[in-house]
Order: sequence, then C-alpha cells, then structure tokens
Amino acid sequence: MKFEDLGLEPNILKAVHEAGYEIPTPIQIAAIPEALKGRDVLGIAQTGTGKTAAFVLPMIQRLAKGRAKARMPRTLVLCPTRELAAQVSENFEKYGKYHKLTMALLIGGVSFGDQDAKLTRGVDVLIATPGRMLDHFERGKLLLNGIEVMVVDEADRMLDMGFIPDIERIFKLTPMTRQTLFFSATMPPEIQRITDTFLHDPARIAVARQATAAATITQKIVRVPSNDDQLKRMTLRRLLDGADVRSGIIFCNRKSTVDVIAKSLQKHGYDARAIHGDLPQAYRTETIEKFRAGEVKFIVASDVAARGLDIPDVSHVFNYDAPFHPEDYVHRIGRTGRAGKEGAAYMLIGPSDAKFYRAILDTVRAESIDELDLGNFFSEAGETLKSRVDRRPQREGRGRGREGARRSERPHDRRPRDHKRPEMNRPESAGPEQSRPDRDNPAPIEATAAPIEAPPQPRAARPPRGDGRRQRSEPREAIRGFGADLPAFMNR
Repeated sequence: MKFEDLGLEPNILKAVHEAGYEIPTPIQIAAIPEALKGRDVLGIAQTGTGKTAAFVLPMIQRLAKGRAKARMPRTLVLCPTRELAAQVSENFEKYGKYHKLTMALLIGGVSFGDQDAKLTRGVDVLIATPGRMLDHFERGKLLLNGIEVMVVDEADRMLDMGFIPDIERIFKLTPMTRQTLFFSATMPPEIQRITDTFLHDPARIAVARQATAAATITQKIVRVPSNDDQLKRMTLRRLLDGADVRSGIIFCNRKSTVDVIAKSLQKHGYDARAIHGDLPQAYRTETIEKFRAGEVKFIVASDVAARGLDIPDVSHVFNYDAPFHPEDYVHRIGRTGRAGKEGAAYMLIGPSDAKFYRAILDTVRAESIDELDLGNFFSEAGETLKSRVDRRPQREGRGRGREGARRSERPHDRRPRDHKRPEMNRPESAGPEQSRPDRDNPAPIEATAAPIEAPPQPRAARPPRGDGRRQRSEPREAIRGFGADLPAFMNR
C-alpha cells in the first residue's frame, strides 16, 4: 500500500514524497483512514513506528478548510516533553509546507511574550506541554472552546511524569464534539481509564505487541562484577571504543549521573554533551541540533530524550543505568534502528541492577538478552584501579576523609597509662603529703584530703537587661493571697 491509497490530498502527498517517504508504516495505514472519517483513534504502537505522521497528516487535511480565531486554536497536540513537542512542530512544517497554516509552540524555557503574540493573532495548530498550556489558560491568554481535534501523544509517558491530572482537566476544558487521537506505546490501567472516560467509540489500533523492541535492533548486556562507579565508567569507554559508533546516546537514570558521565567522557577525549531537564532550553535545543547534524558524536541523556527524538542516524544506544521502569528500556533503545535501519543497544548490569533486569525481561517477554564477553577486561581494569589506590597519597586529617584512613586505622600518639598529668591550681601551702596520688600507687585518703572550705554563698539574682531598677539584696517574703489590697466586698 502507498500513501496515495490512504485518501490524502495531492498537496500532502507531494510534501510526503519530498520528505523521502513512499510506503506508509502499519500504524499509518490503520490510523489515517479512520482519522479522516472523523472517528476517535486509540493507537498502540512501539516507538519509532511513525505515530507522529499518523496524526499530523489527517490533521493538516482537516485544517485546509476554515480559519483560526484570536486566542482560539483549532487543534491541540499535547506532548510530555519539550523535545517531543518541538519534533511534532517540525513535522507540521515539513508536511504542511503547501498549506497556509499557522502554528504556535507552547513549551517552557521560552518567554511568554512571544507565545502570547502568536496566540493573539490566532493559530490553527497549538502544540504544547500540559504545564505551559495551562499557564497560558489561567492567565486568560487562551481559549479552548474552539478545539476541533485533540491529540495526546506518548500518553504512557504523561503518566510517568505525573501529567494525568492536567490531561483530565484539559479534556474537560475542550468541547465534547472534538475528535480525539490518543497514542501510546503501552496501555497501563490508568491510561485505559482515561480512554474509557473521554474517547467516544474509538477505533482501537494495535500494530505491534506492547513493550517490544524493533527486530532491527541488536540487544546485548554487559555484566559488571561490582557497583564501583569508576569500573562502570571504564566499561562504558571500552564499549565506545570497541563498537563502530557513528553516533550514540548514553542513557542514565539521574540528572547528576548525566553530568558526571558527560564530564568524564570529555576528560578522556570523547565528543560528548549532556542533556536533561535542568539545562536551559536553548542549550538543549543546540545540543540536539548539533547531534542531528553530526557535529556531536555522543549525547549523555536522561529519559527526557528517551521518547520523541527522531534522529534517523543513531547507530548505538548505551544504557549506563538499567532503567527503573521496564517500559523505558523499550523507548530508550527505540532511538536506534528506526525506519527499518539496523541499530545496536547495550546495557550495563551491575549486582544492584538484577531486579531491574528481571523486570525488563518480563516486559519484553524474553528469556534473556545476549551477553557480551569482554574477555580479560575486568581483571585488567581491577588491577588498574588497585594500582591507582596504591599510588594515592594518604592524607592525615580529622575524621574519615575521601582519601584518608579511618580514625581507628591511623596510629595515635597516646600517653602511656603511667603518665602523670600536670597538676594545676595546687595551693602554694600544700606539701608533698597533699599531692595528688598516682593511679598505680594510691595514697591513703587522709593524706590527700584537702582542707574543707565553706560553700560559696548564693549570689543575688541579676536584674533583667534593660531594667535600670536596682533589686534588693535581701530576699523578700513571698506574698500570699491578696496581701494588703483586700477587696471591699470581702469585708461585708
């Protein structure tokens, strides 16, 4: 089947062919005709199967007729991340090049002023992340009662990021007559509940088994014998050197780990840059553009890049950390092997990653993943690390420092037990018989008893600060009852 058989108009077909696509993917074959009929669509497909074009193409054809009004967009596309939203906007520009459609991209990290100006002029297509879109709505800059088509992309990722309450609110703000196109790679119970609530008799399309990887991806694991971070970084560099990598993405679970790995690779001469949610949007966009253009060979990323990055030439994916959620493994390795091309995915498995690995196997429904044997690498790496520790200078310091030893392991210059401490404040009249006895040769108590002095008299209480009145030196009796001020009614 070709795109001409899907019912698309000539201008859209022309743009598709100029983009280099001739044969639609299974999700596009099943979803585009149903969307053109005006039906709600529930699409379940693994990442990298062409879901974006499956909703972009019918939306462009529907928007060819009509005109946008100020602050009232005609269509709405919700995406979980800024990168995915930016990619959807690029697809609209690419496939809608022969249509005079206006578009606004509402994502964080960009000034409100520019976005408000576009909304004021009116847009046909509004692509947004849920948080920024609701910010504009609450500021009174956006109206949603003119939405004709609403798209929710990567719904399961919305669930992972905590956007489900926002999604439900947005659904309630849009008209009931809207057409809804709902796409997800997996279908957890919470997502199923939303589709049952807000979709009306949808065309359910599942083109692949849930949570499966593309057949064009070669998957391998590397078992790291310990959880030592230095050994793990050395193993990663061994993989980067051993594989024929044109461009690669290295995924980590935490943003702090992303920064550490990126700096470590840069220190060892690798062309690598970091990308995660805490970095400025301009830097993230620049990194992705340079990576897509081949100016950067490696990007070290958190799961912000696990979905939605359509970069056809990613040859390798490296999972430095086994993902906490097994579905994320499918999305991570889905960055390679796209559009029928071959790709390779590696994952480092340490002793603490055993439970995550088992969950991944259960999710992808596999007995095991091929294990890569690195030969004598780990024994050599262990000797290298040991020699580094032996050459490391031992620092003397208080407590247990990074390079110091335990306090109990360091030698102490202790006094011998029979050492006599210097006696202080000894009365000048004290004779030898009144000296303090030695601990090993105790003297009789009578000989060492000091003359008993009278106990010190208690000092008068000081007046509180700021009170200039002088207090009496002699104690005053406590007053009981009313004292001299007896009320008159008690004398009756």
